[in-house]
Amino acid sequence: MKSVHAPPNSQIVLRRNGEEIACDLYSPEGRELLAALWLKVSAHNRRMYEPRWLGVQIIQLPEDVVAMQELIWKVRPDVIVETGIAHGGSLVLSASILELIGEGRVIGIDVDIRKHNREIIDAHPLRHRMELIEGSSIDPTIVDKVRASVGDAKRVLVTLDSNHTAAHVAAELEAYAPMVTLDSYIVAMDGAQAHVGDIPAARPGWADDHPLQAIDQFLVKHPEFVVDPYYERMDITSSPGGFLRRVKS
Repeated sequence: MKSVHAPPNSQIVLRRNGEEIACDLYSPEGRELLAALWLKVSAHNRRMYEPRWLGVQIIQLPEDVVAMQELIWKVRPDVIVETGIAHGGSLVLSASILELIGEGRVIGIDVDIRKHNREIIDAHPLRHRMELIEGSSIDPTIVDKVRASVGDAKRVLVTLDSNHTAAHVAAELEAYAPMVTLDSYIVAMDGAQAHVGDIPAARPGWADDHPLQAIDQFLVKHPEFVVDPYYERMDITSSPGGFLRRVKS
């Protein structure tokens, strides 16, 4: 691969959403534009399927993996509730940070915990920090079970990474936000579907039915939560506007 040299104040012209945009490569606008394009390329090439955390596939962009470990280390939750387990990498990430902290557990909910994935999780050295619940994350019976397991924990963090339709995320936000403690977070993931709905590999409906719609509606009804942009500062994220901090009880 040939090296690329760009002189200071280089002007770039790119096409985004059918519009030609010219800006200085090294300006804030250039950085934002390149980040938006890299997100599209990352999604198209399924870059989120590459990372593993302590041997388990995590299905997150590397930048979001770093952001989540920062968030967990900051909040130091007694309980982390995660909707969506998949291969279990996110559970292992949470459990590993809690293990370093020396306390806490993570509750994972998934509508279908497949046998192979369960075996990997059950065999992991950090299994003692994980609780698995199989069922729909918005089934009232499952929500009640999670609520009972959380109990009177003083610090509770929630991440939503299961079904990413607006209706499902809206229901999850309403169900799990009350469990989030003051100065902790509920993270609604994969709102970036709204920004990558035009890539060749996009699934039908991404552009028109996505978590950002649910997040916007939730924030209007729940002023006790605000968006914390700090965890988007690395520019590339699958969860734009999704790091929601509880600022009021």
